[in-house]
Amino acid sequence: MLDPSATPLERLLATLGQHYPDDDAALLRSAVAEIEADSPGSDGVRAALETALETAQIVATLRLDPLAITAAVLARHALRDRARMELFRERYGVEVAALLEGVARLIDIRWDRLEEEAAETLRKMFLAMARDVRVVIIVLAMRVQLMRSLRDGVDEPARERETLAKETLAVFAPLANRLGIWQLKWELEDWSLCVLEPAIYADLSRSVEAQKDELESHVARLIESLREKLSTEGIEAAISGRAKHIYSIYKKMQKKDVGFEGIFDVTAVRVITDKIGDCYAALGVVHASWVPVPNEFDDYIAKSKDNGYQSLHTAVIGPGGHPFEVQIRTHEMHRFAEYGVAAHWAYKENKSAQNKQNEKFMVLRQIMSWEREVADPHSFVESLKTDIFADQVYVFTPQGDIVDLPVGATPLDFAYRIHTSVGNRCRGARVSGHIQPLDYQLKTGDRVEILTQKQEQPSRDWMNPSFGFLKTSSGRQKVRTWFRQQERETAVREGKELVEREFARLGLRHTTVADVAESLDHKSLEDLFAAVGYGDRHPQGVGIAALQLEREKAPPSEPPLPPLLPPAARQRRSASGLSLDGVDDILGKRARCCNPVPGDAVTGFVTRGRGIVIHRKDCSHIANSREPERLVTIDWGPLAGEKHAVDIEIRAHERPGLLGEISSLVASTGANVASARADRQKDGVALLRMALDCTSADQIVRILQRIDQLPEVVEVRRFSGR
Repeated sequence: MLDPSATPLERLLATLGQHYPDDDAALLRSAVAEIEADSPGSDGVRAALETALETAQIVATLRLDPLAITAAVLARHALRDRARMELFRERYGVEVAALLEGVARLIDIRWDRLEEEAAETLRKMFLAMARDVRVVIIVLAMRVQLMRSLRDGVDEPARERETLAKETLAVFAPLANRLGIWQLKWELEDWSLCVLEPAIYADLSRSVEAQKDELESHVARLIESLREKLSTEGIEAAISGRAKHIYSIYKKMQKKDVGFEGIFDVTAVRVITDKIGDCYAALGVVHASWVPVPNEFDDYIAKSKDNGYQSLHTAVIGPGGHPFEVQIRTHEMHRFAEYGVAAHWAYKENKSAQNKQNEKFMVLRQIMSWEREVADPHSFVESLKTDIFADQVYVFTPQGDIVDLPVGATPLDFAYRIHTSVGNRCRGARVSGHIQPLDYQLKTGDRVEILTQKQEQPSRDWMNPSFGFLKTSSGRQKVRTWFRQQERETAVREGKELVEREFARLGLRHTTVADVAESLDHKSLEDLFAAVGYGDRHPQGVGIAALQLEREKAPPSEPPLPPLLPPAARQRRSASGLSLDGVDDILGKRARCCNPVPGDAVTGFVTRGRGIVIHRKDCSHIANSREPERLVTIDWGPLAGEKHAVDIEIRAHERPGLLGEISSLVASTGANVASARADRQKDGVALLRMALDCTSADQIVRILQRIDQLPEVVEVRRFSGR
């Protein structure tokens, strides 16, 4: 137990001595003297030293080694005088200097303007992170110290305080969570809330404090009762209770849309055992003693979180009808839960612990692999936001292996996570035994099997985030890479033809293709043509850029520029409910060949004088079009719930009443069966074709899923008459 009356330096040396008793702390003392010598006795130096020691204390509490603690002391001092970095290298060694240089790179990042200014720096950050994660832990400790100072009212402009708190919630707290360092995560979240919502934070703090005695008494009774029950079963365990941190309570209030009085499980009971078997035995005792809350059990021992965290989580209805949370884990799991990746420094000489460390660092190796796959640093920034800091879902391969993906990920994301070739050859997916569309959003527990074809043939549509085929930017980058690996000459030739057609249609007088290439930041005409040929740019987008330049260059006396679409395409609202380039109420007719409905991914074909014909993007008439310049990107606008005709085709084993059962099933979804026809085929298999009146693509998907679950059904699909 540290002496509360000790000075900050004495507390730091005591913490270091607890974990590294053989270290003489000479480097650490030298670092402190370095700061004191800067300007002896001044208030500024005293404040700087207090800040440095507080940051180092956070690092020391996480059990990092003496070199990392020394770097934490020097970090802000080194940032103020980077010209002395070489001197620090000579005085404190190569390792401390490398840590300071890594910290400097991270501190340079403008987190609010990543895409604009610091994408390449961010890539370097993650390379440094994978090489030596201590750099990131020191930066996290510096951010905790900064948030403490903001909490305590250090003079900072209100806008700056808010920006720092938002950065902390968006980047630093999720990063601490990803590394499993819960102590820092909780502090970062709580102090950010304190800065952003001071009234809410103060109110919640008062509410928790007002119930402190009652909560402590309640938890004490729960612990005593549970200790007796475990002892009766011969299970040795350490049991403790804690109040949830303020930000956790705040988020639960938001989720449930209730006030503090509506949150009952503001405390958690933790059970720590010696063996994994005792964890599950203790879980049995808990569930036998109190009624479990439905859907509140998570087994993070069988499938650990992506950052290595392991524990059993459950919630039960306790005395008085109030629920409380129980966490059950071993001592080793608890050590990692408290310190995350930092837990391994205290045991780095132990080879078996080092092997476990390698397993825990899987997330860092994943980041390295994504960094290598993503050539564009701006894409890597997007990958950071969507792949690394996102919440996760856990799905199974057919062999039972666990794959973690961001929430909202699809079977196609899963395929590309397994292997690039699997993604490129993907033609469909079976999820938990049922065929699902490639834009299906996976759920934790799904078992995913990818159906592949012999040849690699990804679709350009997969690169478009609005279509929802790929959630992860790393997956989209792999598709983009495949297309770039194809013949560049072909892409340039096709792109040139498309761009020249677009320019011929517009009939511009003052703007050249070279002007547009320069305005779109392409180094050459060939690069622009290649981008269009690869599918990175749409010819219509090039045309819009050209029109914008033409408006700037054309003298006022000239007649107005031609519209991008024929006049018929800009008429009043139609039943299609379409929008094009921000213009709503576009006139459109549904193509009979593929019968698109609201919610389908669609493309418009501009006819001569008859407006736009709406096709599904997978329609063969669109894929084989010889006039690609007539294709335009459109979206479904606000829907009025109109019904649209859709044909489906079912292959099923014959049995009496099957058609009637399918008709009833369709009716239960709110759709209507307009007509139905059945034809007998070989081997007792019937072919059923049904015309349905549906309101959306989602409704069609539900219908197909329900029909597919019938045991007699061999295959069910939308039928486009092609």
